[in-house]
Amino acid sequence: MRFVKAHGAGNDFVLLSDPDDTLTLTPALVRALCRPHLGLGADGVIRLAPGRNGAGADVFMDYRNADGSVAEMCGNGVRCVAKYVADRGLVGGDVVLVDTRGGVKAVELTRGDDGLVERVRVDMGAPVVGRVATPIDVDGVEHAVTTLSMGNPHAVLLVDDLDGAPVSTLGPRLAVHPDFFGGTNVEFVAILAADRVRGRIWERGVGETLASGTGAAAMAVAAHLAGGADRSLTVVLPGGELDVDWTDETLWVTGPAVEVAAGDLDEAWLTTVA
Repeated sequence: MRFVKAHGAGNDFVLLSDPDDTLTLTPALVRALCRPHLGLGADGVIRLAPGRNGAGADVFMDYRNADGSVAEMCGNGVRCVAKYVADRGLVGGDVVLVDTRGGVKAVELTRGDDGLVERVRVDMGAPVVGRVATPIDVDGVEHAVTTLSMGNPHAVLLVDDLDGAPVSTLGPRLAVHPDFFGGTNVEFVAILAADRVRGRIWERGVGETLASGTGAAAMAVAAHLAGGADRSLTVVLPGGELDVDWTDETLWVTGPAVEVAAGDLDEAWLTTVA
């Protein structure tokens, strides 16, 4: 089985091409691939399959979190998928339509001098805002949380001290809080300036990650709704920076897409883990 390891701002994935739509991503296989040291290590696995009937897309992004659970959408993953198909000539032009469980995303490509994709701009769709700075009780303590959907669920908390934020303690508690049916991604964001925020992410089914495209979008929206940030800004994450532009019609996220390695999975190992 051929694989490609890729990342977007440090949010890393194992890409598996499945043009015949025959590969089944079992939770056991996904967990084995994503496991550090004993596998390839990643935040998730993406199966690249043909666009589903009626979607009108170039490729379907079948995304699974590191724990094997199914995810609706991944903003960094969709950039890596677009780079994969464009760099290999599977799609012509500078726009790729990627089918996701969160809808079809139009992905605009910027190529380097070598013709390969370096930077990607994704139409994420308009955010669906739920509650704004609404208290949620966790162990008797109320936390002001802004909830919204970017095709997948997010709960965002504004903080003054990002380095001291309880990402690894409050993050997993909120991710499975009864208020969020099916769980949620959790973001902590500090506003640095009107055009710049800094954040950390506890991703549902993964843990703390270096970046998240949908998470960056959620943080930008929550920061603007709090009154301290513009609608166009840069989100600084542990793995890099993503640019967010929230227009009246939609929301765009722009950032890098990098391929790290390619190879073949050992058949004996596959038999053992699957």
